[in-house]
Parts: sequence; structure tokens; C-alpha cells
Amino acid sequence: MRPPSTRDIVLGEQTLHVYVAETIKDMYVGLGGREDLDGKDGMLFLYDYPGRHGIVMRDMLFPIDILWFSEGQLVDIAPAVPVEPQASEYELTSYRPRTDATMVLELPAGWAAAHDLKIGDMLFIPL
Repeated sequence: MRPPSTRDIVLGEQTLHVYVAETIKDMYVGLGGREDLDGKDGMLFLYDYPGRHGIVMRDMLFPIDILWFSEGQLVDIAPAVPVEPQASEYELTSYRPRTDATMVLELPAGWAAAHDLKIGDMLFIPL
């Protein structure tokens, strides 16, 4: 199986090197099954349309912060989302933003608080 591609993004004052979920399979698997981020800072999900895109902790082995963006602007944060090791597919909690988003960024739990992120902060994807 091909690993997801990677790229640099800028969030606040930080440049992050993240995996990019580009295919449906990448989005389904996400960071599930990984013991850590293998030297990357997180995973970015890019959607073709705005929506309240849900994220579940399927096969996740570590907690994460989930950040939703619309037009590059942070619109919602689910901080320190716990793993659900005993949950079946149908029991997994679906985390959704309060408003439509076009991107989701998963980072290690506590990252958003440690970097004082807040609604309205901007994410940039350099060309």
C-alpha cells in the first residue's frame, strides 16, 4: 500500500510537515493503526466541497486534536479526542464541526492548546 503524500503547511507561527489524505482510502484509514506520526506533525484532509465532515477514531492508538477549516480559517476544534479501542465500527463517536468546513487537520492531542490556537486562526498551504 502506498503511503499518503506529505507537504508543508503553515498554521499560525508554525510550519508543519503533514501527511495529506488525498484518496477515499487515505481518508478512511487516516492515522489509524499508527503508533505515532513517524516524524510528521499530523494529517491534513482536503475535501472537494464544504460540509460538516465527520472524523472517527477508527483503529487510533493515540489521542489527537481535530481542527476544521473553511477557506483556510479555523472554524472549530475538538481538543484531545480520546482513542476508542473497544468500540465497534458502529459505536465509534463521530466528531463534526459546528459549521461547514473544507479541510480537517489532525494533530497530536494538546497541540492546539500548547500553541494557543483559536477560532479564526489561518492555515496556509504554500504552493
